[in-house]
Amino acid sequence: MRETPAVELPAPVVQREQPLVIYVLPVYDEVDGVDAFHAALVEATARRPDLRVEFVYVDDGSSDGSLDRLLELRAGDPRVTVLGLSRNFGHQLAVTAGLDLAHEARPDAVIVMDTDLQDPPAVSLELIEVWESGADVVYAQRRSRRDTLFKRTTASSFYWLLDRLAETHIPRDVGDFRLIDRRVLDVLVTYREHNRFLRGLVANLGFRQEGVLFDRDARVAGESKYPLRRMLRLAADGILGFSTFPLRLISRLGGAISALSLLAALYAVVVRVLFPAHAVPGWAFLGVGMFFLGGIQLIMMGVIGSYVGRTYVQSLNRPLYNVALVARGQETPAE
Repeated sequence: MRETPAVELPAPVVQREQPLVIYVLPVYDEVDGVDAFHAALVEATARRPDLRVEFVYVDDGSSDGSLDRLLELRAGDPRVTVLGLSRNFGHQLAVTAGLDLAHEARPDAVIVMDTDLQDPPAVSLELIEVWESGADVVYAQRRSRRDTLFKRTTASSFYWLLDRLAETHIPRDVGDFRLIDRRVLDVLVTYREHNRFLRGLVANLGFRQEGVLFDRDARVAGESKYPLRRMLRLAADGILGFSTFPLRLISRLGGAISALSLLAALYAVVVRVLFPAHAVPGWAFLGVGMFFLGGIQLIMMGVIGSYVGRTYVQSLNRPLYNVALVARGQETPAE
């Protein structure tokens, strides 16, 4: 009896779901520019119909009607998600809130960018292309920036100082504009520091990280949300969070002052013994020295206090932020 040859059935066609990319977009008093930003972002992402996108706008306690405008955008675009914080927690925590919410959807990647159009939405497509080639983190690195001379000078000084003090290599001229792969996001959301410096945290994670150069544009509307006070605070978070050099500097400075004191004492003895006629009572010298050492001691105590204060805040284990409103998908806003 002849056997019937086996018939090979064609393999079933597996429909692969389109990759999901979520944009995390912090907003603080940007009511005059958010419409222009959203239009530019929609235009840019329309060039990649092969991707599913979601726009997570995080209102960081705005007082100018930005939240209402974001809810209007959501009414016209179902891809818009609005997360409203109960007050202003700061840019880094607003981004953290957006990352936490995005993580719940298990995206393939998230992109963090500001909404003032200084981070061009078209550049995000370049980040996606590098990610698709195998990178886990793709950061946008500024080739040029249209800021004031003061802003450029202080930013350059900060990155120069951070590059020399930080124990983790943090790329220069890089802000929070970046793409993060899902597996990197899985690790990042477990980091719960209160004094956050996100670009340092991401650099500290490792994985394969690559940069994309871009020219940073000027703001379309509004004013910078990083005045000098906030810039200094962010700089302190970057240095104190990723370097113990200030603590080591205290002991080195103490050793240098002790060495100078011994030299001064030796000089005084030599003059007193060999040149007694030139010996002059050093009341002025002693007074200046006392105030100098007192100032050095206060500086040292301030540095130690900064580290102790950060430890105290972290030990309280308070929530990083509080959510007042969530509007996502077809759901009505939940407060």
